[in-house]
Amino acid sequence: MTTEEIYVKILPIVKNYLPEDVNGDEINPDSDLTGELNINSAHLVDIVLDVEDEFNIEFANEDMETLRTLNDAIAIIHKKL
Repeated sequence: MTTEEIYVKILPIVKNYLPEDVNGDEINPDSDLTGELNINSAHLVDIVLDVEDEFNIEFANEDMETLRTLNDAIAIIHKKL
């Protein structure tokens, strides 16, 4: 699976958890999930759970420690597939 294919699949998942004050059209692969996109920690866990279901993978605690941007998520998914 290519980086673009993964990005297209995770983008709607992330958009689903954006707060109302964040425009989903401004998301890019380098967007900081908690900083720029204002996703709180509870929603970050929900995103991870949805991504795990979507790709049939499991994030380890070490993966969670490195998860800051969409590119980080894509790298983790690549490693798990």
